[in-house]
Amino acid sequence: MVILDIRMPGMDGHQALKQIKKHSPELPIIMLTGHGAMPSAREALVEGAFDYLTKPCDIDILAAKINEACRHGKQPDSAQEKCVADVMIPLADYTTLSGEETVESGISRLKESFASRISTSRIMETGHRSILVLDGKGNVEGVLAISDLLQAIMPAYLSAPKPSMADSVQYSPMFWKGMFRGSVKTLGSRKLKEIMSPAPLSIDAEANLMEAAHRMVENRSRRLIVLHSTEAVGVVREQDLFFEMERVLLRTP
Repeated sequence: MVILDIRMPGMDGHQALKQIKKHSPELPIIMLTGHGAMPSAREALVEGAFDYLTKPCDIDILAAKINEACRHGKQPDSAQEKCVADVMIPLADYTTLSGEETVESGISRLKESFASRISTSRIMETGHRSILVLDGKGNVEGVLAISDLLQAIMPAYLSAPKPSMADSVQYSPMFWKGMFRGSVKTLGSRKLKEIMSPAPLSIDAEANLMEAAHRMVENRSRRLIVLHSTEAVGVVREQDLFFEMERVLLRTP
């Protein structure tokens, strides 16, 4: 396999990629690109690159990509589908907190997860935007997303049954004034386990991606916990399947 930089003096990475593919069409090539050259990296996929990583690149992620590329190059059918383990986010790369932590600390960590990270190409494109909540033994017992926070700041009386004649009553602007700020301030000291959603459904690391897609659609779930035997090893999200859809289409002759 080949590791190829996009920006090089003389012949750039795109030109080199085309020349290599002419001589060795099945040779897997990983492109390295700077943070500001993502469109160029995607163009490399169209030209036949196996994958791309942003510099500076974590050495463990690069090693994993090299191993994946080598396995890919040995397959008789280079278009063979990936399994869930190939596209998941490793648990070590996902934000986790104890259920005993406060919502305030959870919001702080959740905001951090929106930023791109130096990890797999999928995380570079989108943060994971949720937090896994762990119990005292390190097991996943829930998930915290923005929807949970919005639900938690709703005063109970807003969803309480109303008298029949009150169904048509419209709340005035004065009714809402100060409610958001006050509810958020009260929420900050609560524990994550009090407002989190239940743990996501699980799927085996070796499962087919279509099985993962079916489970998400059928259960209206945006993410699944990935298990190896009975141990949680990662998370597969709807956007991970989306990026793989993009890869499949870009690689179609």
